[in-house]
Amino acid sequence: QVQLIESGGGLVQAGGSLRLSCAASGRTASSYIMGWFRQAPGKEREFVAAITWSGGSRYLADSVKGRFTISSDNAQKTVYLQMISLKPEDTAVYYCAANGRRGIWATRPNDYDYWGQGTQVTVSS
Repeated sequence: QVQLIESGGGLVQAGGSLRLSCAASGRTASSYIMGWFRQAPGKEREFVAAITWSGGSRYLADSVKGRFTISSDNAQKTVYLQMISLKPEDTAVYYCAANGRRGIWATRPNDYDYWGQGTQVTVSS
């Protein structure tokens, strides 16, 4: 089992920035892919970014490229999502997830095995 706890969400004005953290514990195998998803009210959960624990491979959704950065600290077993130039459409609950079966290109929620409880990000216009 893998436990994931997100933090860092909040309310920010458009153009602002936030950094989300995801602390992993339990059977956090080095082969796991760590991802971030988000879900806005009335919308499906969508892929945001993924990374390997080593940080050697990263993948970001087109909608956040150039604004979001994903990073990992293997020693601390923590994954980060740095978000800049935030837009109102970035408003959503952001979830951290772990994928032990698929590669880094997996972007469907069903590809991921473990989930955090989510952290709310609200961007005001």
